[in-house]
Amino acid sequence: MSQRTIGIIAGNGVYPETFARAARRQPEDIRLVCTAFDGETKPEFAEEVDDITWLKVGQLGKMIKYFVDQGAQEVVMVGQIAPKNLYNFRPDLRTIAVLAKLKEKNAESMFGAIADELEKDGVKLLSAVTFLDDHLASEGHLFGPKPKDKMQEDAEYGFKIAKESSRLDIGQSVVVREGTVLAVEAFEGTNECIKRGGMLGKGKNVTLAKVSKPNQDFRFDVPVIGPITIETCKEAGVSQIVVEAGCTLVLEEDRVAELAKKHKVTVMALK
Repeated sequence: MSQRTIGIIAGNGVYPETFARAARRQPEDIRLVCTAFDGETKPEFAEEVDDITWLKVGQLGKMIKYFVDQGAQEVVMVGQIAPKNLYNFRPDLRTIAVLAKLKEKNAESMFGAIADELEKDGVKLLSAVTFLDDHLASEGHLFGPKPKDKMQEDAEYGFKIAKESSRLDIGQSVVVREGTVLAVEAFEGTNECIKRGGMLGKGKNVTLAKVSKPNQDFRFDVPVIGPITIETCKEAGVSQIVVEAGCTLVLEEDRVAELAKKHKVTVMALK
């Protein structure tokens, strides 16, 4: 059996190791090579891959050269890069050339441009849910207490608002309470949106809704929840999370279930 080399662009959190371990469970012979980022990727992730190089955010030319030299014709982008780091970096010449062509400099356009640059050098960017189908949320009640009727109504309302917000490319998460929008995610990210919404909702009957965009590009933009999401909701007084079934990754599911039960945070998924 021939060996398949897959490159990993590894951001922060447990997402990179979740992908790496899923890849190791595949029946084919897979070699994993990784570009990691100073201040983002966990140092211990080096133990999960066959080869690794450390870069600074913005070193696109060096990243692509590494994958080509390693013989990786496929790459997966897993784990976040903190939003502030997308605008606080020292780009190399290739990155400068890419940015100069972009009319809109949001995360989606920037990562899409990275995908295009990889393709130019014969490297295909795979879906970020490759090998991870069993980690996608299924429809219905998932963890924590079962939702009461009023919370079910807020789940459906928040889901609808989040879908519209994501369609407008504002953000993919909203926080609502009793039919009122308390917070909409923007540049600050989901966790800060949760904190702001929880504060305004005064910790009572508050719901977080997190969805995918219409025509979501799953190569680099996948809705994710994990233990930190539950902990952040608990601290902010958010008592319910609704996500999109089939489109949201649940990382460290056993830990999420344990924390949702402990903190009485309802987690459910809607179509």
